Amino acid sequence: MRLDDLARLRDALRAQHREHRARVRLRRVQEERNRHEHHAAEIFRDAVRDVIPLPPSDRALHKVPKPAPRPLQRERDETLALRSSLSDEIDIEALLNTDETLWWKRPAIDPQVLPRLRRGHWSVQAHVDLHGLRVEEAREALGTFLADARRREIRCVRIVHGKGLGSLNREPVLKRMVLRWLVQRADVLAFCQARPNDGGAGALVVLLAGPAKVPPPD
Repeated sequence: MRLDDLARLRDALRAQHREHRARVRLRRVQEERNRHEHHAAEIFRDAVRDVIPLPPSDRALHKVPKPAPRPLQRERDETLALRSSLSDEIDIEALLNTDETLWWKRPAIDPQVLPRLRRGHWSVQAHVDLHGLRVEEAREALGTFLADARRREIRCVRIVHGKGLGSLNREPVLKRMVLRWLVQRADVLAFCQARPNDGGAGALVVLLAGPAKVPPPD
């Protein structure tokens, strides 16, 4: 046998010896771990030996669904877009109609919608009170309110703008601004002055767009 063959044999035997020693050490570590786990289990059993289990319960555990996440950034973006898109300079007088009450509707809406809206055929599902707010505060509050109503598929809302009795020269400034803003919103189909018991000249009842052109009356 040549010297290089002896060297390779020696190296192979050394490698086998190292692997054997490694397997022995691993086995010893596993045995030591098993002894510790067995000892810990015995300690736990001794600790709970005198514990009496609770009787089985007939109560059902209900999983409470997590609330859907709110797209806060999108809401802020929509509010900002509304504030920048609603003009205060639109000629509202050319669009409004007045008889015994103030009203407005889009041309494509059935004329019968307004009489029903006045009589309260659609339940007011939400309302916002802008009375006492500054113009910019009211613009933002109205935009946030209408965006929330659209997400919740609300069809009929009441907007309280006040009568302007506390304004300079007792002029209904906020009322005029709300009218201007509403006619610029694509999701507003019609509105009219609220009935006396719902705010009268200080509030509007607004019909919003939804899955159908016009919701059925209640």
